[in-house]
Amino acid sequence: MRFIRSLLLMLYFVVYTTPYAIACFIAFPFMRADKRYWMAAGWCKSTIVVLRYLIGIRYTIQGMENLPDGPAVLLSKHQSAWETLAFPALMPHPLCYVFKRELLFVPFFGWALGLLKMVHIDRKQGRDAFASVTRQGRARMDEGAWVIMFPEGTRTRVGSQGKYKTGGARFAVATGAPVVPIAHNAGHVWPRNSFIKYAGIVTVSIGKPIDTAGLTPEEVNTRVESWIEAEMRRIDPHAYAAPNAQPGEAGAAGAGR
Repeated sequence: MRFIRSLLLMLYFVVYTTPYAIACFIAFPFMRADKRYWMAAGWCKSTIVVLRYLIGIRYTIQGMENLPDGPAVLLSKHQSAWETLAFPALMPHPLCYVFKRELLFVPFFGWALGLLKMVHIDRKQGRDAFASVTRQGRARMDEGAWVIMFPEGTRTRVGSQGKYKTGGARFAVATGAPVVPIAHNAGHVWPRNSFIKYAGIVTVSIGKPIDTAGLTPEEVNTRVESWIEAEMRRIDPHAYAAPNAQPGEAGAAGAGR
């Protein structure tokens, strides 16, 4: 049954995403950047609903009141593709992802990223690459967006911890924006590199903003890592007590949405 449901989800992505993307490309030239974002986020919202009723993936959010009204840099745990598509549907502000410039040249997908005014990094610029990211990110935050990054860089397995890179912390310190740490256990329902998806409740926990004023990037990064990893062990204790826990054994409790 899991295989059939996962196969149906793949068909949904193929059948629904293509016409949705075409509609976006037709409409985007006539829309402001913020309107483009929310139209694209509509796909994310639709997908969250499909995941709930087709796969049985629900979610619960803790700490929503911790989100600031002004500029912010969100630094999140990265376990799956779920958070990448769910966060735009769940967050009250437009999110600005940081991605490699090469993705801009991927047909359709990359073109959409360009129209959505995300932040791209050109590694060929060397030391100037970070300055470019800072300029782009500050401009997006001035327009009301939040910049989001995954400090671990790549998706980690349930119950594991990757190396926290300082890029997000450096950006926050450079722009003076507070950092909002986010923990979640989405890897149980959507394991990395897995075709099979599992029913369960994803717990998303949002921490209190960390004021970056007077802190070094290393100090900010340490605080983010400490909070996220401690929170992971609170919301998903089973995974850290048994590192080899199988996908689908979600450690979250509480009512899902």
